[in-house]
Amino acid sequence: MPCHTSLLDQITPRHAHELHSTRTQPKARPGHAAHRHCHGRGRFAATVPPCRGGDRRAGRRGAGVAAPGRRAGGRGGAAAAVRVVGAAAATGQHGAAAHRGDAAAHRGTPNPEPFIDERVARHGSGVFTTHVFGERTVFSADPAFNRLLLAAEGRAVSCSYPSSIATLLGPRSLLLTAGPAHKRLHSLTLTRLGRPASPPLLAHIDRLVLATMRDWGRPGAAPVRLLDEAKKITFNLTVWQLHRARAMDRERPPRVCQAHRRLLLNPLPFAYLLPFTVYGQALKARKKVAGALREVIRKRMDEKAETGGASKNGEDEEKREKKDMVEELLEAEGGSFSVEEMVDFCLSLLVAGYETTSVLMTLAVKFLTETPAALAQLKVISETLRVANLIGGVFRRANTDIHFKDYVIPKGCKIFASFRAVHLNLEHYENARTFDPWRWQSKNKLQNAEGASLFTPFGGGPRLCPGYELARVVVSVFLHHLVTRFSWEEAEEDRIVFFPTTRTLKGYPINLRRRPDYA
Repeated sequence: MPCHTSLLDQITPRHAHELHSTRTQPKARPGHAAHRHCHGRGRFAATVPPCRGGDRRAGRRGAGVAAPGRRAGGRGGAAAAVRVVGAAAATGQHGAAAHRGDAAAHRGTPNPEPFIDERVARHGSGVFTTHVFGERTVFSADPAFNRLLLAAEGRAVSCSYPSSIATLLGPRSLLLTAGPAHKRLHSLTLTRLGRPASPPLLAHIDRLVLATMRDWGRPGAAPVRLLDEAKKITFNLTVWQLHRARAMDRERPPRVCQAHRRLLLNPLPFAYLLPFTVYGQALKARKKVAGALREVIRKRMDEKAETGGASKNGEDEEKREKKDMVEELLEAEGGSFSVEEMVDFCLSLLVAGYETTSVLMTLAVKFLTETPAALAQLKVISETLRVANLIGGVFRRANTDIHFKDYVIPKGCKIFASFRAVHLNLEHYENARTFDPWRWQSKNKLQNAEGASLFTPFGGGPRLCPGYELARVVVSVFLHHLVTRFSWEEAEEDRIVFFPTTRTLKGYPINLRRRPDYA
């Protein structure tokens, strides 16, 4: 269940003009960079190139660079001083090989990071300034700087997401809380989701997977749209963990499950990227599911009041395993969580668990289909996470001046740490855009500390996704049953797209045949 940091999986449509504009910023001439200004309202670092073309018309200044160690000025201190680094661009020296690998891995999928590739090539640095959500932002494709940002959460930096996300998920969700409030929510989530190998949970995952596959591969059956089927599994698992409702076991699921489904039919985490009408639909769906969750929580509170309150300490493990997340919240810290805190928290877990894990399952099967030699070993989960990058990156805001190498990031500046840019960088991974699960074999350099520091599919630091182990377990159980019970082939060619979310364009339809032992 990768964490909901995946809400910001790609740059926004408001930024699309800059992503694809042919009117790029001119490089500053050697010896003159430190004396140039960005014209227009406000004043940024003296080394930022002047605005040009479409960026000015859109009310933005273009991506820029600055001299070593120079501070940025500007309105509210929200500009960053970064430098031109003399290193070769990631897509310059190796560009042809990267595109060949990308074509081999994704069968024609467009380059997921043209924005980063173009700017790294232009500035020669993995750290540069740009505009995201209309705000000047330091964009990092540097793994060392990304690690610094993840580790400095709550001290040098803090989370900083658009207000539209707070409206949709709720200000008390796990993604948006900070300080002690986030620490206690994260700890509680890790307690529940960090034990995916527990027998009751494994048994339930197994039942959900087998129930979903029950009618697959029957004679005359239509192709299976794998992404839709994977979402059934993740939806039912998440709802069951939240409040033990069993949507799959009933022809007419409980009202709360119906509300959850209405919510997830809308692209909630990404609705702010889409037209206003979609955003409005997502807000309506959020209101319905929040109401259904309040009903469940208040009913549980009444039941606890009738039975004398929270459970006593020292309960055995079996009883603890039978609890769902709502019950854990009601009993945590003497029942100190408010109803609205619990609603926001449960809703954010629902969104996080539903979308990302189902996409991971689908893409793992797609890559296996395209790499038959890997099927026998099933060493695919880490490589799928690396290539697909379900969590594109995270936003932070500097709480103090940050010194990194010869960069100075001033207090108040917004920062985006891109995980995808690191995972697909040819300087860090050989043939980075080729699906190659054998790169993860033992004694490989990726297994050492340096390799681990590059690989951040679930974030890191205090905000490391608490459900990362559960996501791996769900995918492993799913792949085990798929490989041992079925053979399959693509029903029609499909490809990966990365905007507004990472997914396959058609949901990856496949034709399945049952193996003789399971016919």
